[in-house]
Amino acid sequence: MVRNSLGCSTLEQEMKDGNIFIVNYEMLDGIPANVIKGVQQYLAAPICLLHLNKQNQMMPIAIQLKQTPGEDNPIFLPSDSELDWLLAKIWVRSSDTQHFELISHLLKTHLIAESFSVATLRQLPSVHPIYKLLAPHVRYTMHVNTNARKDLMSSDGIIAKAFGIGAEGLLLLSQKEFQALTYQSLCLPERLEHHGVKDVKGYYYKDDGLLVWSAIHSFISNIVTFYYENDQQVKNDPELQAWIQDLTEVGLQDLKNSGFPTSLRTRVELCKFLTVVIFTCSAQHAAINNGQYDWGACVPNSPISMRKPPPTNKEMVMMEHIMESLLDVTQSCIQMAFSWIISLPQPGMKKLGDYEEYFTEEAVKETIQKFQEELKTINLMIQDRNKGLDLKYEYLCPENIENSITI
Repeated sequence: MVRNSLGCSTLEQEMKDGNIFIVNYEMLDGIPANVIKGVQQYLAAPICLLHLNKQNQMMPIAIQLKQTPGEDNPIFLPSDSELDWLLAKIWVRSSDTQHFELISHLLKTHLIAESFSVATLRQLPSVHPIYKLLAPHVRYTMHVNTNARKDLMSSDGIIAKAFGIGAEGLLLLSQKEFQALTYQSLCLPERLEHHGVKDVKGYYYKDDGLLVWSAIHSFISNIVTFYYENDQQVKNDPELQAWIQDLTEVGLQDLKNSGFPTSLRTRVELCKFLTVVIFTCSAQHAAINNGQYDWGACVPNSPISMRKPPPTNKEMVMMEHIMESLLDVTQSCIQMAFSWIISLPQPGMKKLGDYEEYFTEEAVKETIQKFQEELKTINLMIQDRNKGLDLKYEYLCPENIENSITI
């Protein structure tokens, strides 16, 4: 079915070469759709087959809009009519956008960061070096999440007013995704390896993210080895152990086989875990949050709902049907305004690496300065790379990364 999309190659060869990818939105299967002002909304749980072609473009080559194969669940192809294929791609983008906003963004940065914040404030005294390290990265996170619960997640919030996944669907989807959360999925190098994308060229989130991850890990390693002379000191730090237990056994409770540590026995384990915390609260949120207006303001590119059910056959769809499937004017305005507001730089923004006066030791201040210099070097590298791109990728420039989640 996809032979025409592969040029002279075969599917078997492309799979062998690692050029075939699948995006599966199975977590959306069975989630109830919203009803907005009496109008039923619709969801899909697509499977999308992608081909990394010789031009280094990741191109969709087949789309199935529901999980279970059947006569009413056709596989759409680029060779179908232009509008049939367009509608199938819009459905995938709608599923992707909602999963992106509610899971990748809300759950896996905002709410996970809140667990980091609560455990830090509850278990680590302000004089503890790990408190000093983490305090700038949990700044205002609980405040913005409190506002999100009121303005976004409530029964009369933005999600209920505009998203295909309503308030009820959000809770069900979040529960499913939370139960599937793993420690590995928050470790950028391991996640890229797991998804088989570590060698994909032109994947700037990967390239820039690994640079920032490495800089954070190196900085943390210097801090940890300064305050902990050996592994035994890590293991015997009661406040540190209370912190990790509170975080993983209370904040992230009920996660089975997730791989999250419940104790920290070595400096290496501590450095990795702190890198996960700081990267999630800073760079990962920046990568997700900062581009929302760029990609979401054009509603057909990222519709947060669909007002017609997914097609059950290749019926030579008309443009009128596509327009009726997309958001109405009110929903569209909410989406555009929302994506604009949350993409704005925050007043008083504290950039990644800004530790103010939390540390007083001269050696640590020198380590912080070294970290800041490394971030500036990464910033210049990204800017130089972007000069040769038609579409610049700037979301992980360190100058655009905030220390904590404040919006």
